[in-house]
This record gives sequence, structure tokens and C-alpha cells, in this order.
Amino acid sequence: MSASSAHPGVGAGHHRTTIETTTLAAGAVFALAGILGFIPGITTNYSAMTFAGPDSGAMLLGIFQVSILHNIVHLLFGAAGLVMGRNATQSKYFLIGGGALYLVIWLYGLLIDQASSANFIPVNTADNWLHVALGAVMVALGIFLGRGTAGTPSTR
Repeated sequence: MSASSAHPGVGAGHHRTTIETTTLAAGAVFALAGILGFIPGITTNYSAMTFAGPDSGAMLLGIFQVSILHNIVHLLFGAAGLVMGRNATQSKYFLIGGGALYLVIWLYGLLIDQASSANFIPVNTADNWLHVALGAVMVALGIFLGRGTAGTPSTR
């Protein structure tokens, strides 16, 4: 068994599909957001960052409320995209599943009182707008780019 057939996405015989490239790019962006959330200056009010909860005053790019937990979630989600972006079927699952998860987080952010302890991630209005946009785009890309990926020999 060659390296490329044993590990899809690895080896000279594998050419990345558009959905794989899209997932890898999304994973890189999420990971970057997680890293930037820990950099003072890029994250304003850095000294007001808490582990979790609505009291975290840190703002990524001065817009999006973040906490240590929020940044860790971005890093983990980014890592998932980088790992799953190695084959088309997993890329489809990442985009559709991750997009659906972001839509759930958007709904959660709309339904909770942002000043309450229920806002443990934390999220603000800018986060909510970003989450609905990310969720919709990711699901749409997963469906559109993922057509024909399930069960094809090149995506095993």
C-alpha cells in the first residue's frame, strides 16, 4: 500500500480538491483567530481577558468579545479543519457540520442574556453576526463543493 493510499492527502499522488483547499484555508483562519486572540494589541483590553464568561473585556480586533476558552475553541476548530481538510469526504463533513455548529452558536447567542453567566463562551452582537455568516457560508460551501464526494474512490 503506498503512502498516498494509506493516508489520503499525503504523498505525491494526491491532488487537492477545491473542497479540501477550502477546508484547509478555513482551518488555518480559525487557528489564526485563536492565536491572535492571545496577542495584546491585536486583542484590545487584553488585561481584562478572563478564562470564560461575560465579564471578559478582551476584544479581538477591538470588535469580537473573546476569552481564553473562546480562543481555545478557535484553535481546536482550526486544528480540526487542518486535519479534516486532507480528504474530500472529511472536508465536506467539516464544512457542513462545522457550519451547522456555528448556526447553533448563533442561535444560542441570540437567545441568551449576554450579561448572564449563560454567556460562558462569551459572545457579543458582532460575534453573533459573524457566526451566522460563517455558518451559512460553511454549510453552503460544504453542500456545493461536496457534491459527489461521498463514496468515491479518491476520497476514501
